[in-house]
Amino acid sequence: MSRSARSAFLLAGLLASAGVAHFVSPKQFDATVPTSLPGSPRAWTKASGVAELALAAGLALPATRRASARATALFFAGVFPANVKMAYDWRSRPPRQKAIAYGRLPLQIPLILWARSVGRPDGDR
Repeated sequence: MSRSARSAFLLAGLLASAGVAHFVSPKQFDATVPTSLPGSPRAWTKASGVAELALAAGLALPATRRASARATALFFAGVFPANVKMAYDWRSRPPRQKAIAYGRLPLQIPLILWARSVGRPDGDR
């Protein structure tokens, strides 16, 4: 297996794990849904879980990897407001929880770059 395929599978695994977590433990995700979004937080939690599972499947298949990688990068950028909301909401929590919430913010950048790299043809690396 090539290095790029391994990277795609690792990212797919991360997304699949997160997608499953949206259904196994939805309350924690409901709390991060910005109130400015229409509809219920649970609907957004389920929709994002489905999106993560679909993106994971797309990354795992070579035929859809490139398009799925682009969509994954956009998804990571799109969920950034939820991470900002979580950091704001957790500003008064104990230091460890605050560090987790604030640590998620810059993490979006390497995730976006990772998704973009997975979508490049092997020859472009």
